[in-house]
Amino acid sequence: MTEAILLVGGKGTRLRPLTVHTPKPMVPAAGVPFLTHQLARARAAGVEHIVLATSYLAEVFEPYFGDGAALGLHIEYVTEEEPLGTGGAIRNVAARLHSGPDDPVLIFNGDILTGLDIRALVAMHERTDADVSLHLTKVTDPRAYGLVPTDDTGRVLAFLEKPQTPEEIVTDQINAGAYVFRRSVIDAIPQGRPVSVERETFPELLSAGAHLQGMVDSTYWLDLGTPAAFVRGSADLVLGRAPSPAVPGRCGDRLVLPTARVAADAKLTGGTVVGEGAFVAEGARVFGSTILPGAVIEPGAVITDSLIGNRARVGERAILTGTVIGDGATVGADNELREGARVWCDAMIPAGAVRFSSDQ
Repeated sequence: MTEAILLVGGKGTRLRPLTVHTPKPMVPAAGVPFLTHQLARARAAGVEHIVLATSYLAEVFEPYFGDGAALGLHIEYVTEEEPLGTGGAIRNVAARLHSGPDDPVLIFNGDILTGLDIRALVAMHERTDADVSLHLTKVTDPRAYGLVPTDDTGRVLAFLEKPQTPEEIVTDQINAGAYVFRRSVIDAIPQGRPVSVERETFPELLSAGAHLQGMVDSTYWLDLGTPAAFVRGSADLVLGRAPSPAVPGRCGDRLVLPTARVAADAKLTGGTVVGEGAFVAEGARVFGSTILPGAVIEPGAVITDSLIGNRARVGERAILTGTVIGDGATVGADNELREGARVWCDAMIPAGAVRFSSDQ
C-alpha cells in the first residue's frame, strides 16, 4: 500500500522512571514492547517498509526488531544526533524512502495507542488529492491539545494551539498524531535543523494554500505519555478494548507470560499483565496493573493501576495504587503508596516506612 515513518526518538520524560533505561516505545504494554503493536497494526494495513526515526537510547531498537522480517516488514533505522522535532525527524529519514514525489507516506507518533482505520486514512488522502491528511479525534476537554477545525468537507481551516479560554475552544477536534504526507511535502521540509510539524510545517502549508485534509476517527485513542495512561493502555490491550494483532495471548482479564509464576490463590483482574520470569505470591491481588519481567510480588500485596518495573520487588501486605516502581527498586512490607507516587530505579523503601493509615 505505502511505506511509513515511525517517530520514536522522544526521551519520554513524563514516563520516568520507566524510561531511565528503556526508550518509551520499548516499554512493554500487554507483554511486548509498545512499538510492536504499532508495527503489527501497520503491517495489517498493508505497510511493508517502515523507517524508525530514533534518538534517545537508539541502540535498543535494532537488536530487538532486526530487519523486521519476523513481523513481515522491512525495517530501517535512522538516528538523530541532535533532537530535530517532529518535522526535522521526518525530513531526516527522507533519503530512506522509496516513494515517488506524489506517493503517500504514513507517519505515526510512537506514543499513541489507537484503533485508527489506517487504510481509510490513506484512501481519503488519495480520494481528496490532499498534500497532507491528518487523523483527528474528538475529546471532551480539548484544553491540553492543539485544535484542528475543519470545514464541512473535512478540509483543515487552522491549527490552534492549546486554548486558554472558552471562546478559544472552537472545536473538539484534535490532532491525533497520525498523518499521510505527499512525499514531495516531506522533501520540502528544511533539513538539518529542528522543525515542528504542528507549529511550523502545517501552518506554513496552510498559508501557502496547500490542501490539508482531516479525517475524524473516534475509535479508541490514547496518548501513552503518562504512567497512568500507559498502564491503562496496556490493560485495554489485554481486555480487548484497544485492537492489536500483537497481543501474545487471548484477550481477557489477565495475561500471564509463559515463564511467569502466579500462586494459585493470587487474584489477577482488570487486564493485568505478568511478564516473563515474574512471580506473584500467594494471597496477592493485582488489578489493572503491569508487572514487568523478573519482578516479585510478595504474599498479601495489593496492587491497583500500577506498573512494577523489571526485577523490582513489592513486599508483603504492601498496598500500591496508581504508582510506578522503577527497575530494581524494592518496596518493603506494609508500605502504602498512593496515586502519583514514583519510586526511582534501584531505590529501597524500608518496611512500613510510608503510610497513609495507622500501623494497626
